[in-house]
Amino acid sequence: MPDDDFQAFVEQRYTALLRTAYLLCGSRDRAEDVLQNALAAALPKWRRMEHPEAYLRRVMVNQLANDWRRPIREIVTAVLPDRARHAGDAVEDRDELWSALRRLPVRMRAVLVLRYWEDRSEQETAQILGVTVGTVKSHSSRGLARLRELIEPGPSAALTTANGGN
Repeated sequence: MPDDDFQAFVEQRYTALLRTAYLLCGSRDRAEDVLQNALAAALPKWRRMEHPEAYLRRVMVNQLANDWRRPIREIVTAVLPDRARHAGDAVEDRDELWSALRRLPVRMRAVLVLRYWEDRSEQETAQILGVTVGTVKSHSSRGLARLRELIEPGPSAALTTANGGN
């Protein structure tokens, strides 16, 4: 029988942890698997943990990082690149942002999710990921710059497309 404190913690924090897992991997089914694996890893260590939520987030990030090291697989998307954009179309903007976010390395994506979606401080993010604050700052800066490039391609991207990718 699981520890009562563990069960109460899971009942209280499950939704927030699932949201983080979803933002990290982009699939509700995959997010549930990732969270369940993290909870299974945490249960034997529960009584010794000082910061269980940080531990669970770190386990989820590490698990996804390990998955990303495996061979690249095709990502299917419902958003067609040649559709006309309509000003104020929040769904398309969100889909475009999500698509760009998924193209970032796992650790960089984790920093952006923790810092900007979960509104965590640089210190908290560093602690959760087990990195320095400087690493969080550089991943944030580079990640936001890369998102800008992916969402609003500059003239060089338009030139490449116009020249047939040459």
